[in-house]
Amino acid sequence: MTTSTASAGTARRLDWRTRLKIGCAVTVGGAIVRLLAHTWRVTRNGPGREQARTDERGAVFILWHGELLPILWAYRGEGIRALISTHADGEIIARIIEGLGFRTVRGSSSRGGARALLEMVRELQAGGEVAVTTDGPRGPRRVMQPGAVMAAMRAGVPIVAFGATVDRAWRFRSWDRFVLPKPFARVTVTTSPAQMVEATTSEGAEGEQERFRAILMGVCTPDEG
Repeated sequence: MTTSTASAGTARRLDWRTRLKIGCAVTVGGAIVRLLAHTWRVTRNGPGREQARTDERGAVFILWHGELLPILWAYRGEGIRALISTHADGEIIARIIEGLGFRTVRGSSSRGGARALLEMVRELQAGGEVAVTTDGPRGPRRVMQPGAVMAAMRAGVPIVAFGATVDRAWRFRSWDRFVLPKPFARVTVTTSPAQMVEATTSEGAEGEQERFRAILMGVCTPDEG
């Protein structure tokens, strides 16, 4: 299933009122994001992204849902694929980030998980890069779900953790404490070294979650509770 087909299929399952709300949110939200983001001063640190390119194979990029926006902006237009939920709010995010040059895989731990995992593995085995908000789509905040580790293990590709720090930002009162950098904010996106999943079974992959969570916590904004 192609990205455009997946998005169209999701849209057809929504009633016209929801589609109208999504369309308005995408138009207004996308314009606001671009207006703000063009003022941000973005720095990219860490070896992970370049390692993935040098190895010329697929990679799973993990990040927290709350830091999604500044990280995606820093890597816009680079052909990365992102796992986005099939919820209505996921449809808004999917359309906005597709406008930034990303492709999408639709699904999550709660909806379409098996199909999304299969599509992720196929993309990774073909040399693609897939970004996963590993505590998404609805939390709990900074509790890592198993999908990213499972996909990396099955495809035989490394995982790179992405984190963002922002010197000034609005933080939403949502479950993920979503970060929206303020105008002219300094945004620093840091990546960990690329690391392979050491497990070879599903049970072992679940045990790897804490290791990769610790790696991700090492590059992200310190947890403020």
